[in-house]
Amino acid sequence: MANDDPKNWPRNWMWGDALDMLARAERLHQQMFQPVRGPAAQPTWAPPVDVLETDREVLIIAALPGVSEDAVSLALDGSCLVIAGARVLPPELRTAGIHRLELPQGRFERRVPLPPGRYDQIRHRAVDGCLQVSLRKSV
Repeated sequence: MANDDPKNWPRNWMWGDALDMLARAERLHQQMFQPVRGPAAQPTWAPPVDVLETDREVLIIAALPGVSEDAVSLALDGSCLVIAGARVLPPELRTAGIHRLELPQGRFERRVPLPPGRYDQIRHRAVDGCLQVSLRKSV
């Protein structure tokens, strides 16, 4: 009988699907923080971002844990916002034994394509490990 086959039991196929989704999520996470080569051939990483748009502004949220707001530079380059800076290793790493190191370190850069339009004001602030950038739309 088909119902006696353990592969057909809902518990088994749901568990298999859950494991597949976890494996895919892990691969995406590893790809997200995979080093890339920047313009000066320095290793860089690209932080994940969210881009939201309202009638008045575009909001970009970049995940930058451990990066101070002062260590980030922002620039408009054509139709992109360039977020760049560096995440510096904490001093404790010089003498600590490392059990796991998953947060990317070193120079980062992210070019964020912007929705069509013109922007006349850039504001930014650090909130909960993220950099929030607001670009006001000009009329």
